[in-house]
Amino acid sequence: MWRFFLNRHIMKDNKEATLALGTQPVGRLLWQYALPGVIAMTASSLYNMVDSIFIGHGVGPMALAALGISFPLMNIGAAFGAAVGVGGATLMSLRLGQRQYDKANHVLGNMVALNIIMGVLVGIVSIIFLDPILTFFGASEQTLPHAHDYMFILLVGNVITHLYLGLNAALRSASKPRQAMIATIVTVVLNTILDPIFIWPLHMGIKGAAIATILAQAIVLCWQLWQFSRQRELLHLEWRFLKPARAIVKDIVSIGISPFAMQLTGCVVAIFMNNALMTYGGDLAVGAYSIANRLGFIFFMVIMGICQGFQPIAGYNYGARNMDRVKRVLRLTITASVVAMTVGWVIGELLPEPCTRLFTDDEGLIAISIRGIRINMLVFPVIGYQAVVTNFFQTIGKVRISIFMSLSRQLLFLLPMLLLFSSLWGLDGVWFSLPASDFVAAVVAVIIMQRFKFQHPDQ
Repeated sequence: MWRFFLNRHIMKDNKEATLALGTQPVGRLLWQYALPGVIAMTASSLYNMVDSIFIGHGVGPMALAALGISFPLMNIGAAFGAAVGVGGATLMSLRLGQRQYDKANHVLGNMVALNIIMGVLVGIVSIIFLDPILTFFGASEQTLPHAHDYMFILLVGNVITHLYLGLNAALRSASKPRQAMIATIVTVVLNTILDPIFIWPLHMGIKGAAIATILAQAIVLCWQLWQFSRQRELLHLEWRFLKPARAIVKDIVSIGISPFAMQLTGCVVAIFMNNALMTYGGDLAVGAYSIANRLGFIFFMVIMGICQGFQPIAGYNYGARNMDRVKRVLRLTITASVVAMTVGWVIGELLPEPCTRLFTDDEGLIAISIRGIRINMLVFPVIGYQAVVTNFFQTIGKVRISIFMSLSRQLLFLLPMLLLFSSLWGLDGVWFSLPASDFVAAVVAVIIMQRFKFQHPDQ
């Protein structure tokens, strides 16, 4: 009997936490939800940096370049994971905003099932064609062995990565940003501990870094599954909801197609980028791009953390037709993101050398990386605005707009500029295509946002 009343009390608390999304001041809510998200996403970016730092110092510059070569393939896996994870989490937020709790649980079950299916299929297909894919992505004779060893391990554990990321998104939608933050931080700590053990004492090199990554995710995934296995939680896993339902899968995919397109476009652009860097700068230029990417990724993940805090608030209030609250939280999120990227711009322009030395002691690689970082981060502040606006349309289910904005920055602007600028100015042209496309995409985001009318589709 006491368990019955305890479960009812916990369910009541969970519902009250969810309903607070529509009643508490949006500034306080954004701080409450975004802070764990920022900490979690910063930890996630450090998670990627840890591999790069240990691989750069423990294996060498060619292994660091191999990470850059592996990036497009990792993006493909991330694209499928984002389609399911972001689509499912957004749909759950909308259903919670409509107080359709049973449907929200149904979405959670389907999201888990789709993550398993996608994770297994993407992993198997990629392993079968691994070497040809990496060669197509720009791998040379020096970098291919390292890239193969690293990606093979990650692809074997691909389903673990998909489930880990998907359930973290679900934790945030379930009004548990703190648990999502803890999951990410613990994964980073475990990876930081395991990486040097596998690389040096066990002499496993770049393979060891990949094993450490998957093992850390697997340990935390067990904890996530336990969190969602408790029936007293408002959102919890039920066997009956694991069978994919056509309508729910369609809704998840329709919302998730925007982040999927964004990640897949990133893969296509990275292929062209790697090949251009190889043509005009060789393996060291690819390694420099990997370093610049990792550094910029830290600040981009900060605004993604802010957007993760923004998403359940905006999704709930849009579902509840509280448009004034949607506008307020959007303005606050844009301001916070622009400030965060401005900090990144200052660091990138003033301190590129100490940042580069975190990854490598190779003087040739350091020299190329310093110039690449300064050019890459030239217009960083405007990225904050563009990223938030893209996330906003994704959150409220405006699929066509979010897809266009996801594609515009990389496919419509970056790719043509990359081809044109590199033919005119060589390696510098490759670097300058990045800030140029960022600036144009931000201008487009401003135009789209000014023309958008805040009105629920049912009104």
